[in-house]
Amino acid sequence: MKAFDELTTEDLDAWHTLRAANPALDSPYFHPGFAAAVHEFQPVRVAVSRDPDGKVVSLLACHRDGALLRPVGWPGADFQGPVRAPGTAFRPLDLLGRGIRGLAFDHLLEAEGFEPWIVSRRPSPYVDVTGGLDGYLGRATRTGKDNLGQARRRTAKAERTLGPIRFAADTVDGLEHVIRLKRAQYAATGAKDYFAEPGRAELLTKLLHTRGPDFAGVLSTLHAGPHLLAAHFGMRAGGVLHWWFPVYDPAHAALAPGWILLRELMAAAPALGVHRIDLGRGDDEYKRRAKTGESVVCQGLVTRNPARLAARRARDSLAATARRSTFLRDLARKIRNL
Repeated sequence: MKAFDELTTEDLDAWHTLRAANPALDSPYFHPGFAAAVHEFQPVRVAVSRDPDGKVVSLLACHRDGALLRPVGWPGADFQGPVRAPGTAFRPLDLLGRGIRGLAFDHLLEAEGFEPWIVSRRPSPYVDVTGGLDGYLGRATRTGKDNLGQARRRTAKAERTLGPIRFAADTVDGLEHVIRLKRAQYAATGAKDYFAEPGRAELLTKLLHTRGPDFAGVLSTLHAGPHLLAAHFGMRAGGVLHWWFPVYDPAHAALAPGWILLRELMAAAPALGVHRIDLGRGDDEYKRRAKTGESVVCQGLVTRNPARLAARRARDSLAATARRSTFLRDLARKIRNL
């Protein structure tokens, strides 16, 4: 394995070429720009596989966490897996050894080669915004249309009561406020604070100021008069925007500002060059209502130890049971945060 900054020009060119050859890898998480930004704050290592002629056939970026390998950007990586051309074989067990006893994954997109170690699968919804808001409304479910209709009416109400609506689809101003609101949301809901770890707020700042034509951070904000109602920070690669850190001001929760923001972002999608918004894995009701389709991501552990895999399977089964129970939701959250 190589440190990210030890990759050669040939390695990076192969990364771009393999990703471009596989439409399933169009998420910004598979772009080398994401790994490059993460590496500035957390060491990234890359497993580079070659064929007998020395040609690069796959790359997998990850972190070492004791005896485990974890996907690059974990635990904030909503899509994971090797960068490879369709149909290319990948042997996960080859990554083990030299003190590495397992490769953990919780958002694996392409399961081929990983089947023996998958313990569960969950949907990852997305929104097809080809053609902008009108295009979406032509594909949306009835609940999606209803919620956007309500968002339109609440936009008018916000303008009457709070002041003129201002939406910025792609701005570099206000990230610090967004992170403060997100941390307050984590505290209020009992979720693990992503930003408690050093370097993660700085990672978002780095991504925000990454402005390449094929990879960039995107901050969108929604104001009514002087009030920030909602905001979202994500990443874009080509025509795909990943919905990563949405937040709203609880003081204006009655306006459902998250739906207003999503509606504005759908309308702005053509100007941004975006045709799909990946909402990421999750049980949130708004994702179920808004989605036009979904991918499937896998959870599991590559290991040579059957007992460790059985323990992971039992943990995921308990978490799934807890998610289905109103009384055990807090337990599910604690298990997910382990």
